[in-house]
Amino acid sequence: MEIVTLEEFGAYVQQVLERKDLNRAESYRMFRELLRNTQPDLQQGAFLAALKAKGETVDEIVGAWQAIDELDTVHVTGLPDTILDTAGTGMDSFKTFNVSSAAALIVAAHGIPVARHGARAITSRCGTVDIMEALGINVECTPEAVARSINTTGIGLFNGMSSQVHPGGLGRILSQIRFGTIFNIAASLANPARPRRAMRGVYCRTLLEPVSRVMKEIGIQRALVVHGCVDEQGTGIDELSVCGASTVCYLDGEQTHSFEIVPEEVGIARCSSSEIAALETLEQEALRFFSVVSGQGTFRECEEFTALNAGAILWMEGVSPSISAGVSDARHALATGAAVDTLRAWCASQGHDDGSGLKKLSLLEKWVLSRKHAG
Repeated sequence: MEIVTLEEFGAYVQQVLERKDLNRAESYRMFRELLRNTQPDLQQGAFLAALKAKGETVDEIVGAWQAIDELDTVHVTGLPDTILDTAGTGMDSFKTFNVSSAAALIVAAHGIPVARHGARAITSRCGTVDIMEALGINVECTPEAVARSINTTGIGLFNGMSSQVHPGGLGRILSQIRFGTIFNIAASLANPARPRRAMRGVYCRTLLEPVSRVMKEIGIQRALVVHGCVDEQGTGIDELSVCGASTVCYLDGEQTHSFEIVPEEVGIARCSSSEIAALETLEQEALRFFSVVSGQGTFRECEEFTALNAGAILWMEGVSPSISAGVSDARHALATGAAVDTLRAWCASQGHDDGSGLKKLSLLEKWVLSRKHAG
């Protein structure tokens, strides 16, 4: 493998500092060096910060993804062609209930296989991996175990910070940075299942079109790239919002088009952002998550938040004839227990051999039910 000298790497950093873009091959070459850890930490950090300050191009993101996908991702096979991923880039200015995971359960309950690819908290209190671990999912299992869970229950989670999933430098890099970088997009797209369908949230409206182009370049055939507003000041989230309008870039094959979703127009009453805001602790989040996916009605706004995001996917996948119909179908999955049944099956499949995951989930269920009855 070609060696990049200290001077050559530094020259590329200087090029980016001068606001000159890298082509795809140059980006691939640089990120290969990061993943192999052949450059000093100062050079690596300077490169990531310079890219962030300049603004990453489509070619630069695709080059980074290619390096991660080829050099640092354990791929799995034998999964359905219709497999889908739901995730956000993180780095949004307002932290919310973990709606992408809740929506994924509804989607899986409708027979659409979901291969999630998440991480532990980096810029938030509670990441996807953290909360699913708290619910009893074994997030440190092998990629093959995740694939078995997808084939058995319709859903699985690859831990993006696990050395079993990304055995090279990705986990090392992510564990050392606490600011948004190109990895928020490129690394999240390096899913071991290589899904061809997705819903991807972005933290900034200006990323909608570039991220849709990146997804097309890496082989994704159908996707919703979304950004939602939560207040009149323009605070945004990497999800569809129940607090304000959301902008969507819809990728379908070679074509893309944009449109807006307003909560009231799909049958959802607009709510206060405080009702979907992240809670203080992981334990609180796990309890709220179980309550929401079991349709308890205790956190109605989060249920509606979940129904909106799941409903859009159900429409995209042709399960529901419209987004508003998808919202209704998603509500039904919550009310009938289909979503929580999927969670139980998932925990049994991608759980721990000693049964501790199911015990953890059972304790959460008992606490939620006791609280409801006490109320």
